[in-house]
Amino acid sequence: MKKLLDHIKRIEHGFKHIFEAGNTILADEKQKHLDLATSFLDDDSYQVRMLATYILGHLSTNNQKALKLLKTKVADDKDWRVQEMLAKAFDYYCMTIGYEKSLPTINKWLEDKNPNVKRAVVEGLRIWTSRPYFRDNPTVAIHLISAHKSDDSEYLRKSVGNALRDIGKKYKDDIINEISQWDLTNKKTAFTYKLAKGK
Repeated sequence: MKKLLDHIKRIEHGFKHIFEAGNTILADEKQKHLDLATSFLDDDSYQVRMLATYILGHLSTNNQKALKLLKTKVADDKDWRVQEMLAKAFDYYCMTIGYEKSLPTINKWLEDKNPNVKRAVVEGLRIWTSRPYFRDNPTVAIHLISAHKSDDSEYLRKSVGNALRDIGKKYKDDIINEISQWDLTNKKTAFTYKLAKGK
């Protein structure tokens, strides 16, 4: 295990090495995966905490404790790379459960007070309309994302604007219809509007 962790600590960029390490650990049936991932969350190395997040994402589909750890402890992590992995972990959960069946969880996370929890959904499901269910229901995706256009967190609003711009490449009229109703005297909304509108 030490050799595996030392290896990922030496790599500063990307996700591939984290995925490979996570898959190696998950393939070992002798490991207590949840306990191991939980212990990794306290590591000083962001790479090890990313690994913990990846493992928890895979466990979350049939383990509520793993899902809760993602929503609480991982979402509180200060490192942006861990937050990127959280987004990927949440998308893995939705993909495995099914995006339509995941709607209650998606809504619950989007209602959370922590902007990192909301961002994990908005960012994780990009491009939303390339995902099953949302591909056939783009306005549902637009509605869910747009609800956070005025959030206090610029980190989240940036993700909201970019996610809407992505959808607008294929569903331009739906995006225009949504953002044309926004109150642009609100500076936070105006910030998101510029990103959502694109070029």
